[in-house]
Amino acid sequence: MSNEHKSLFIDRGVLFMLLSALLGAINGALAKILSQSMDPIEIVFYRNLIGIIIILFTIKKYHVSIDMSKLHLLFLRGLFGSVAMVLFFYTIATIPLGEAVVLNKTSPFFVTILAYYLMKEKINLNTFFALIIGFIGIIFIMKPFGIEISYEHILGVLGGFFAAAAYATIKKIKDIYDARVIMLSFMGVGIIIPIGLFLFTPYVHFKMHLEPYIWALIILMAIISTGSQWFLTRAYSLSRASIIGVVSYTNIPFAIGFGYFLGDLLPDMFTFLGIILIVIGGILVSKKDKK
Repeated sequence: MSNEHKSLFIDRGVLFMLLSALLGAINGALAKILSQSMDPIEIVFYRNLIGIIIILFTIKKYHVSIDMSKLHLLFLRGLFGSVAMVLFFYTIATIPLGEAVVLNKTSPFFVTILAYYLMKEKINLNTFFALIIGFIGIIFIMKPFGIEISYEHILGVLGGFFAAAAYATIKKIKDIYDARVIMLSFMGVGIIIPIGLFLFTPYVHFKMHLEPYIWALIILMAIISTGSQWFLTRAYSLSRASIIGVVSYTNIPFAIGFGYFLGDLLPDMFTFLGIILIVIGGILVSKKDKK
């Protein structure tokens, strides 16, 4: 393959990742708009319900089989991913959109740590310093040295951790299950958790929503998030993971911009510094992947 063709593939991969980042930020903005009328748990439920309908249609159309030997790992992937989504949507509803996205982007740090403990992957000195830089960035955003630290910021970091646990589980089952089956497990658990919280806790309340614009936004969010995942998959198939991992951080300025238009304040000095440190740490962590 000529250098020109290689350059074309890299450019397409970067372009697809930019589109994925933009759509992901739009998805977050839609979730924030919906949170004004719906409980975040409701948003998770309806988002996943529509996704299940789409995935079941494709599974039936392409006759995808399901291996029964690793169902426990499939369930764990769904559980971790669903908890991550619930926490992410909750933080979107309660703190500025840009901050919620940044805290969710801490997942690469946790992936590295989990890979060290679960898969015996080595952590070199550069990666260690990248982790330190990233977690210092988290501290600046959460502001524990002042009075602005919040329960919501802690949940945002936990969302990043559970997202990392979901990614680590995917590494174990990606060669066993079709991507549609993995997504189905994620979305299936993603409707069970809201129903369980509604039935057995006093904290979640489902309402009858008759406004057409709410359902239009939910359907639009499902379509956009599916498109974001498709562009993400294509980006990683066309370019090196280290390059795409860096480009993925462009969803942070997108999210800050959409959040500002929705009424969020621009990041203060400490938050902005924390964002920069997390991005630098994430880039350094992604550089360790040479494949």
